[in-house]
Amino acid sequence: MRKFVILSLVAALSGCAASETKTPPKAGVATLDVRRTAASTKALDEIATAYLRLTLEIGTHEAGYIDAYYGPPELKTAAEAAPRDKAALLIATRDLMAQIDLAARRIPDPLERRRATFLRAQLRAAETRLQMMQGTRFAFADEAERLFGVRPRLKPLANYDVELAKIEALVPGNGALPDRVEAYLDAFTIPRERLQKTFDAAIARCRGRSMAHIPMPEGESFRLEFVTGKSWSGYNYYQGGYHSLIQVNTDLPIRLSRALDLGCHEGYPGHHLLNMKLEEKLVKERGWSEFSVYPLYSPQSLIAEGSANYGIDLAFPESSKADTERDILMPIAEIAVPSDDRYWQLLAAIKRSSGARLTIAQQYLDGEIDRPTAVALTQKYLLVSAKRAEQSVSFTDQYRSYVINYGLGETMVRAFVERGKPSRDEMWRRMAKIVSEPTLPADLLGR
Repeated sequence: MRKFVILSLVAALSGCAASETKTPPKAGVATLDVRRTAASTKALDEIATAYLRLTLEIGTHEAGYIDAYYGPPELKTAAEAAPRDKAALLIATRDLMAQIDLAARRIPDPLERRRATFLRAQLRAAETRLQMMQGTRFAFADEAERLFGVRPRLKPLANYDVELAKIEALVPGNGALPDRVEAYLDAFTIPRERLQKTFDAAIARCRGRSMAHIPMPEGESFRLEFVTGKSWSGYNYYQGGYHSLIQVNTDLPIRLSRALDLGCHEGYPGHHLLNMKLEEKLVKERGWSEFSVYPLYSPQSLIAEGSANYGIDLAFPESSKADTERDILMPIAEIAVPSDDRYWQLLAAIKRSSGARLTIAQQYLDGEIDRPTAVALTQKYLLVSAKRAEQSVSFTDQYRSYVINYGLGETMVRAFVERGKPSRDEMWRRMAKIVSEPTLPADLLGR
């Protein structure tokens, strides 16, 4: 109904304009061709509907391709009942890209142009994924660029050795460094019977800090579940209507550091908040139906993972994360509070070395190293046990170049939000802009 009313109003305005005497525009005053805007919007709406059906059909060929969908259920039913084969979908994808290229030439409105550019980038990713489904293999950097909209430039593993030396000093002793780190961090494991209370408290604080800066739709909520048998540590399944299902994997013991990290990343100001704002601002207010589907292998994921990762530091800057863990979460989890800051220093050093994961993934997926070597290098540079290293490499097996979205995405979002040393309020305003608009990785690079 919303879309019909808007288009009817535009049509009425166009009719008035045609019947009245045209007045020359005043100097220095921008004018807008309403008829041209209406036509280009209609064209994009039609392309968006076709994109929606196309994406749902692609999802029938690959489990997990659709991360979220909350559009018309009948469209999903129809797509699943009679999906085109992958070859036909590839042709259709390229046809839609050509249609966007043609329509984009006639779009005067800047936000509408961003909409078209976003759709074009999503379709290029769909084209790439369909090619991969049919056996095409790309080099790691090429695959990442085609799927997620940015070409990773990775550091050699040797660049992370300086961080390993710092970690060595923080956790002295005998035995391999990853084993010493694991043994030290085991003391900060949340007892299984305290998981629910600890995560509830963590998420509440993530939500409170986010709500203070970004208004949330009325009635928003999520449901938290603890699961097993996954290659990831946490996942947000957005349900539409401002509701999410957040799952936390308990295959391996959960450390205290994951409580605020996952609460922010999967919840606020992470995935749950981003999906809510896209639904609120783009789907419901503007009628842009393409945002009611989220294909996992697309530039949208770099924005989602990057903003979710950066959101942790945005919500808990400087020492406030450590203070919250020390004063609130550790007592709830019944974990002994350390007498010094070594625990938090160690976590910071481990994060600085985490970029090694991308280099290891690149070497592994490009065939430069075998799987046992990838596991061993993961242990060494991510300072984890053999089991955690296996889980990490299993994630790479399943999601391939998707791993760039976390570290590289966070770096890009951070650079955009913090450019020019803004105030805290301005930082949150920029974050809200990222998660409420048709944002692409290239937008984060703009000045």
